[in-house]
Parts: sequence; C-alpha cells; structure tokens
Amino acid sequence: MSLHELTIAQARELLDKKEISSKELTSSVFDQIERVEDKVDAFLTISKDEAEEQADAADKRIAAGDISPLTGIPLAIKDVICTKGVRTTCASKILENFIPPYDANVMEKLNAQGAVMVGKSNMDEFAMGASTEFSGFKPTKNPWDLSRIPGGSSGGSAAAVAADMCIGSIGSDTGGSVRQPASHCGVVGMKPTYGRVSRYGLVAFASSLDQIGPFGKSVEDVAVLMNAISGFDERDSTSIKEDVPDFTKSLSEGMKGMKIGLPREYFEAAGLDEEVKQLVNVAIDKLVEMGAEKVEISLPQTEYVVSVYYIIAPCEASSNLARYDGVRYGKRADDAESMIDMFRKSRSRGFGDEVQRRIIIGTYSLSSGYYDAYYGKASQVRTLIIEDFKDAFEKCDVMVSPVAPEPASLIGEMSGDPLKMYTADIFTVSANLAGIPGMSVPCGFTKSGLPVGLQIMGKHFNEEALIKTAYNYEKAAGINGKKPVL
Repeated sequence: MSLHELTIAQARELLDKKEISSKELTSSVFDQIERVEDKVDAFLTISKDEAEEQADAADKRIAAGDISPLTGIPLAIKDVICTKGVRTTCASKILENFIPPYDANVMEKLNAQGAVMVGKSNMDEFAMGASTEFSGFKPTKNPWDLSRIPGGSSGGSAAAVAADMCIGSIGSDTGGSVRQPASHCGVVGMKPTYGRVSRYGLVAFASSLDQIGPFGKSVEDVAVLMNAISGFDERDSTSIKEDVPDFTKSLSEGMKGMKIGLPREYFEAAGLDEEVKQLVNVAIDKLVEMGAEKVEISLPQTEYVVSVYYIIAPCEASSNLARYDGVRYGKRADDAESMIDMFRKSRSRGFGDEVQRRIIIGTYSLSSGYYDAYYGKASQVRTLIIEDFKDAFEKCDVMVSPVAPEPASLIGEMSGDPLKMYTADIFTVSANLAGIPGMSVPCGFTKSGLPVGLQIMGKHFNEEALIKTAYNYEKAAGINGKKPVL
C-alpha cells in the first residue's frame, strides 16, 4: 500500500512508531495530487509550500513526543472555511482573490494538533448546489467515473479523499453537502449536530442550517476528526456548551438491543432508484444480523421538507450574501457609472447563475407582503418537522435510510434542471432543518460500479450512536478496501 492510501489511523500508527515521517507522507500525497488532480479537479488552491513547512514542524513535534491524533496528517479543507494567509474563494468569482486575515475555529483546532493542510477543495459556489458543477471555476469529477458528479456542495473534499489526494478532509453540510458527496464518492462523511462544531470562520450560506463536518476513509477516521473539531466557541453565537465525548470510544462492537428506525416515507419516495433501495435494504439486514431491531417509523412532514428548505435556505442566503457589494472586499466592477450601478455590476458578474437564482428566491420570499406567506409559513412547518423527529426517536435509537435517491448522475444531467437537483436532497435536508446529526457510510456499489451510501441519523448530540452503528456495519460489510482506478 502506498502512503497516500493510508487511513488516518494507519498513518498515525506508522508516524508514532517513526516508521514514516510526516514529510514522507505529505510528499506521497502531493505525488498523488500531481498524478490525478488534472483528471478529478478536486482543488482550487494547492498549498504545497505551506504543507511542507507544516510537515517539517510535525516531524519535530513527533520527535519531541508532542503528539496529537492529527499531528502530521495531510488534510484537505473546503474552500468555504477561512484559512489565514491562504486564498479562500467559496468557489466564487466575487471572492477570487480574497485572503483571510484569520483562521476559522476548526482551523485553529487542526493547527493546534499539528495537522498538514494540502489545499483548499472545490465546491459549489457559496455551497449552493448538489453536484460541484456550480463552482465558479471548474466542475469536480467523481473518481469512480470521471463522467459523473462527485455530489455537492463539498464535492471536492469527498473526491480528494476518494482519490487519495489527502488522508482526510473537512467540508460543510447545509442540506446534505457532506453526506451526499460522501455517498457518491464511496467515503465516510458526518454532519454533526447543529452547534456541536463552531461556525466561526465558515463563510455563511444559511446560518441556521450550516454545519462543518469531516470526511474520512473509515468510520474511525471520522471519529478522530470529530474529536478534533468539536467544542464550544464563544465567538459563535450558535455554538452549544455541550460536553464533547471521546468519539473513538464509540468504536465498539455489537448492535444488540439497538433499535433501527426505518422512515416509511423515505423508502416509498417517488424516484428512489431500485438498486439504491436494494443496497440499503441489504445493509439494514446486516445490522439486524448483528442484533439490531428494525422499527418502522413515520415522518409525516417529509413531503414538505424540500419546499421548506428551499424557502428558508435562500432567505438566509439572500441576507448573508447582501454584504458582497463590491465596496469592502471582493470583486468590484470598475466601469460603473454610479454606486447603484457598481452594486449591480459587481454582484451580477461576481455571482454565478445558481447563487443569483437563490438570492432572487430568498429576496422575494422576504419581501413585504410575502414574508408571512413564505418564510413565516416555512418556519412553522420546520417546527413540525422537528416534532416529527422527536416523536420518531421515542421509538428508535437511530434512523437509517438512503442518502440520495439515485447514484451519482452524469455531469450536466441536473445542472440545467434546478427542480430535479433540489428534489435530490429529499433524504438529507430534514436533518439540517431539525438540527440533528447525520452520517453516510458506504454500503456497496451499483452494477455499473458507482458507490452508494447508507444514511444514519440520530438524536441531538448523540453522534456516538451514529458512529457505533456505522462502525459495526463497516466492519461486518468489509467494503472499504475498494479503490477507484484513475
């Protein structure tokens, strides 16, 4: 096995034994980036010089015995997370040359552990999209089939892990943007409980929905990353003062007594691909074999979740993106005839079509005479969705379902049909609306060789139950060793 193919846990063991150095591990990762990045297009910025300095520093720490779980581990960071001194574009032309003067909270935590950042990964512009085709610079391709999408909006982060261009990565999830690309790229991804991970330094899309989350090659890797990035931050008003457990202690065997909820509406949803449904059902049977108990549950508001999400998220986006006006930072039109003309030209040239579409939807929904009918009503239904989950979790410990209705689509297949792209989020957006944790773990491949993920959702601040379920399934299924051929 080449060094860039290692998991975080495997690399940690070799680094601690001094059988390899962080410099050697990082060099292997950059060799892989050089080999396959032109095919996959997972990165917007590659920070090789900075990474080599960080790897040298990590080796000195290891030699001195100052070792943390991520010391010397090469990671990719979604380009929506601020990195001091390193370009952060949100995959948008309006921020093409923006270099943050500070680090996001998660970067402070990763830097404190001595992690190595190999680059900033591609994404849908301002995290608005489900395919990474809406990047303002280039689309990312799925490593398993370069003619297909990697999912989105964190497609670059997922593709980089799947293609071994990093050992792990960090993304963000507003409506499924970690779980769906994890499913499409055959890696493990987690959206933590809202408030578990600080959003300080995460460029906002929809403030009540956004949450930073990790990608890994294994469930254990995701647990290690969760340990690193979780915790209260007084600079984030939505951060919760909740004790952070050691998530690696959830990597325990045995599912006996665990109640697995199966949301009826998810398995009866129109458009659910038969191969996806079959693979998920096989995974459920595997959990039952290990002692779990199936419980049928109902989430009656499921038919409204996409509509609610695509009112609330654009409304919050419209508000958050109002700051990009060409005055304080970002792209500025230099041929404007007036201040209003400068605002108009800067925003129309700086924002892509999908971002403009969502700003228009959000601004309309928030406008006088429509606020109560749209945003107000959507907020009321959101409360009903939260109550659905509370009721359902009285009957089960975790819920399992497909992550997406279909495997990864062909590039271009959904980009011209926004409605089809929006409805592809039907199984994931509810977790963001309810603020609960969700996770995707690989559960097999279609006949054409495309990965499919099993979604696991749990109660607020009970990520341990998700990790335990995913770990037991991963161990029993034994499908994580397969790699894409690039």
